[in-house]
Amino acid sequence: MEKNLKLVLASGSPRRREILSLFNKELEVIPSQISELQHPDESPKDYVSRLAKDKAQDIAKTCFESLVIGADTIVLYKNIVLGKPTCAKDAYRMLEMLSGNWHEVLTGVTVINTYTSQSVVDTCQTRVKFSTLTANEIQWYIGTNEPFDKAGAYAIQAYGSVFIEEIQGNYLNVVGLPIPLLRQLLKKVGSDLI
Repeated sequence: MEKNLKLVLASGSPRRREILSLFNKELEVIPSQISELQHPDESPKDYVSRLAKDKAQDIAKTCFESLVIGADTIVLYKNIVLGKPTCAKDAYRMLEMLSGNWHEVLTGVTVINTYTSQSVVDTCQTRVKFSTLTANEIQWYIGTNEPFDKAGAYAIQAYGSVFIEEIQGNYLNVVGLPIPLLRQLLKKVGSDLI
């Protein structure tokens, strides 16, 4: 990575921070506070792309000589966007919906080089197959409190991993930050992760 450009993550996600910290110990985290409401008639792909871009632009305004990374992840089941559950009942509803079914995880990623004013955005999609869950298994999982700050009410890298039968695509995309895509975008703005 260019030594004169600091890496800034425009997200409060501990999972994204953990992934990026593997590559850059000097990572600065400045969570964006933009509204995450989906616009009427906005496709899921356009929605995550816009949120990733809005987050990065929001933080890039105050960061000079930086590479600002914005990202947003959603879970899609039959084209229904499953965000973070609002309560235990909402988490139960989502997990019951995903039970025994395939769904998609879509992450939008934006990189802004504030030194050159270059900006790039793209998305990554991964398919995930859930095992069939019993009511007791759903209640157990909700009892771990893990579903509550996760899109789709689960975390593939923790307790939720016990329910994942198969994935097609990038694993880290499901965690929240597809590193191969991020690396491609960084190269487009004249930098790299390694």
